[in-house]
Amino acid sequence: MKYLKGALAALCLVPLMAAAQPFPNRPVRLVVPFAVGGAADTVARAVAQKLTETLGQSFIVDNRAGANSMIGSELVARAEPDGYTLLMQLGPPHNTLPFFSRNVPYDPVKDFTPVAIIGTAPQAMVVNAALPVRDLKEFLAYAKAHPGKLSYGTSGVGSSQQLGGELLKAATGIDMTHVPYKGGSLALNDVVGGQVQVGILVLSNVLPHVKSGRLRLLGVLQAERAKAAPEVPTLAQAGIPGFAVPDTWVGLLGPAGMPAAVVDRLRAGIDKALASPELQARLETAGFEVEAHPSPGKFARLLAGSVDTYRDIVAKAGIQPE
Repeated sequence: MKYLKGALAALCLVPLMAAAQPFPNRPVRLVVPFAVGGAADTVARAVAQKLTETLGQSFIVDNRAGANSMIGSELVARAEPDGYTLLMQLGPPHNTLPFFSRNVPYDPVKDFTPVAIIGTAPQAMVVNAALPVRDLKEFLAYAKAHPGKLSYGTSGVGSSQQLGGELLKAATGIDMTHVPYKGGSLALNDVVGGQVQVGILVLSNVLPHVKSGRLRLLGVLQAERAKAAPEVPTLAQAGIPGFAVPDTWVGLLGPAGMPAAVVDRLRAGIDKALASPELQARLETAGFEVEAHPSPGKFARLLAGSVDTYRDIVAKAGIQPE
């Protein structure tokens, strides 16, 4: 009987001992709200491998695709805020979904704890080389002289690319038709082929076609020049003062209310992982510029600020959620 009581007491101590151990003391689930093979999935698998090495526990990627990332995001928003269920998400769509759908079951800011920005993907404005314009000023003059004749392709409805295009229209008074595609590569193919004259797309994807002479690069949409092409001006520098859209990011989030110690532990692990040249190369191949020394505070400010910015763009464009 004494032996049985001792064994039972030891079993009761196991959860307490595990809880007392530093985070993480068991495998961590890393939810990707997209299908296998996409940008977020590529980043998640690369980061999970490095975090497994740096933090000493398995980080297991769990793809929960569907509803434009809402299914996986809701799963994480409703999880225990202990750090063992995390989200590798893209913004947009994370910070724009409420403007396009009435049925988003979570708040993109209040229901999550921002942990770290992994990287950002500069967005660029390009035109087919057959269009008789050489720079942004010539493009704007051409667009105003041919109202309603131009169309611009993007990776889809609700993307930062669409909202960048809508901001461009509002800021300059030009009239262009949005052509959404089911992915950036499909949009890029049609811009290169001339079926669509203008593209707002990921910079790294358009650069090979710019170098080949098939596309002309008019500028990047963010507030700062891109590391991958520092010679390319921002649209603000090229002729639209004050123009900028928030950075398009890939980042790690958890449920709201995560302990600061857990966030700090994760951020330190990511900081160490991102110092790996191998991981940097994989992120750059996926179209992202690596974020040096990612900060939860910076991520939180970017997330909240981008929601406010996109809300203004949507209001000016007259976009209504469906």
